Amino acid sequence: MIKKGRPEGFPFLFVLTNKTNNKMELLLNHKSVRKYRQKEIADDLLNQIIECGAKASNTGNMQLYSVIVTKDSENKKKLAPLHFNQPMVQQAPVVLTVCLDVNRFTKWCDVNSANHGYDNMLWFVSGVIDSMLFAQNICVAAENYGLGICYLGTTLYNAPEIIQVLKIPQGVFPVTTITMGYPDESPDATDRLPLEGIVHFETYSDYDDMRIRDLFAYKESLESSKKYVAENMKENLAQVFTDVRYKKQDNIFFSEKLLKAIRAQGFDI
Repeated sequence: MIKKGRPEGFPFLFVLTNKTNNKMELLLNHKSVRKYRQKEIADDLLNQIIECGAKASNTGNMQLYSVIVTKDSENKKKLAPLHFNQPMVQQAPVVLTVCLDVNRFTKWCDVNSANHGYDNMLWFVSGVIDSMLFAQNICVAAENYGLGICYLGTTLYNAPEIIQVLKIPQGVFPVTTITMGYPDESPDATDRLPLEGIVHFETYSDYDDMRIRDLFAYKESLESSKKYVAENMKENLAQVFTDVRYKKQDNIFFSEKLLKAIRAQGFDI
């Protein structure tokens, strides 16, 4: 059952009761897990989780994605430096590299003498969307079975090297990586902006300075945020993002590297 409330400044809010569907609670209580027990994930369970991923909505039912499953410790060791040596890459029982994949569909067209044209920006973006829908279904299914997951954004930073390690052919491109295993930690939920910060009704309502400050006030007030600011000797949290975590010069470097890798994989972008 869902109760409705109406907090000041926002027209609706859903408040969960103890009768709310468990799957709704699963989504609302999501946490990224970076430490895992040394317990294997049964093949049958992993297959079922990936099958849940394959049930996700996708472009024209073309399923423009593939997933590379890494369990072998030596192969995880090869991937680890490409993900900036984040410990969970080698610790997790399973590492999933989710790729956009137009290779499979174009080859199906080839064997049927169908003249395709899926090597361009439109289909690269469509493949990214399909891949992330597939990946998110996998993550929700994994959490439903008591597993923990963590997305690795580092996949795009070192896509060319990941392509080499995983022997990825043209028409296929690594989009994201998911570490998965039985949790060995219970981290706090990560803060999120309030709904009034991300929902727009009928048309986009742009943000003035006062609204921006109000929306980010809670994030900035967290002790973890204050710690980031102090440790990095910055004036505020925004500067931690721009000057330390995601610097402009790094953004430009990795953007150029990424574009080169996309073209090398056969996409005319």
